[in-house]
Amino acid sequence: MFEIRTDLAVEEKESFPGDGGEVGGVSLKEWKRASGNIKLTEVVILDGMGARAMGKPKGTYITIEADNLGKEDEGYHREVSEELAAQLKKMVKGLRRRGEIPDKGSVKVLVVGLGNPSVTPDALGPLVLGNLRVNRNINMPEDGEEAIISGIVPGVMAQTGMETAEIIKGLIRETKPDVIVAIDALAARSIRRLGTTIQLTNTGIHPGSGVGNHRHSLTKESLGVPVLAVGVPTVVGAAAIVHDTISTLIGTLASHMETKGMGDFLEQLEPDEQYQLIRELLEPEFGSLYVTPPDVDQTLKRLSYTISEGIHLAFYENSR
Repeated sequence: MFEIRTDLAVEEKESFPGDGGEVGGVSLKEWKRASGNIKLTEVVILDGMGARAMGKPKGTYITIEADNLGKEDEGYHREVSEELAAQLKKMVKGLRRRGEIPDKGSVKVLVVGLGNPSVTPDALGPLVLGNLRVNRNINMPEDGEEAIISGIVPGVMAQTGMETAEIIKGLIRETKPDVIVAIDALAARSIRRLGTTIQLTNTGIHPGSGVGNHRHSLTKESLGVPVLAVGVPTVVGAAAIVHDTISTLIGTLASHMETKGMGDFLEQLEPDEQYQLIRELLEPEFGSLYVTPPDVDQTLKRLSYTISEGIHLAFYENSR
């Protein structure tokens, strides 16, 4: 099977025949919020067989799809924030239940804004941290219901000369958080998901993922602390866009008698052959080109408030 770069588990699920629910070692659940404005998909990779099929580690991947996230609708963004908060709370409760974080007292959270603030499509993490209310410096008691939150924008290796994992390991030694929430910009397979989809997972960050293509993992195994990752796709590969366009073109040509035979050559190719042909044509000229929307700066600014508010609702309001 051909592989188009995506960080979204929901898109890996969609690449399988049927509805994707028949993949061995993978559990699938889909539902909509009561308002009907938000679609949620839960992909749980249960074992090694599922991990190999999906190309992703075992764990839970929640996708929040909200088509109107690009619009300046405060009520709608609030609804998305509430849903993100609900899913964050659910994952934290799961960590408490499994004994991965203390079952009593305030949970100590380190929020990490991954990415490069100088590169707009990769600036989601730093933007979210710019809106975050931290309270660890207030010396709050650790036996209350409200979480103790600290935050960091570690930058990228070109700016600091250090791996992000090295910086975070030092912070963990000094601040001893119970859980890390990492915010990152992602790559998608479908252009329609750019800026309209939020993925939350309890598997952390893995090498090769995100717009910055992390070289080292940020996971419980590598850091010794559970890592929840919140990401939004901001880029899509140019070859994937052309592939989708050609698929649509073939369908359009085939549906009209006058042009019925014009797409025969491409139609006879398997999907992986079509995609490989596109890459061979594009990459010598443009390299591994990724595309982002022209209004990505405004989109990420709005989304940064939506995500930071989701974190506030999850940890500052009846977080237990």
